[in-house]
Amino acid sequence: VQLQASGGGLVQAGGSLRLSCAASGGTFSHYSMHWFRQAPGKEREFVAGINWSGGNTNYADSVKGRFTISRDNAKNTVDLQMNSLKFEDTAVYYCAADILLRSQPIARQMDYWGKGTQVTVSS
Repeated sequence: VQLQASGGGLVQAGGSLRLSCAASGGTFSHYSMHWFRQAPGKEREFVAGINWSGGNTNYADSVKGRFTISRDNAKNTVDLQMNSLKFEDTAVYYCAADILLRSQPIARQMDYWGKGTQVTVSS
């Protein structure tokens, strides 16, 4: 499965961005999809996940109530709507695929990764 993330950019604190990840080369609906992020000098951390059908989602505590993950299996895409952005949301954001939707996903559990997209939030 090949994944390509897009939609990053520069936004002021309090603003919104929508990231999108397009999948190809596999059966997209077989996978749970996730967003991770990595800030300079920090480990890659889980942000949000969604199961194969879109019926179950989970979020890191730091983004709950501000970010929403969704997917469209007909288009092979998964999106991350980010609202009320904070300076500390600044990072490179990655989409990743895993067979399972885990309660506390970690990076090494993911089966496939896309290249990241930079999100910069100015304070």
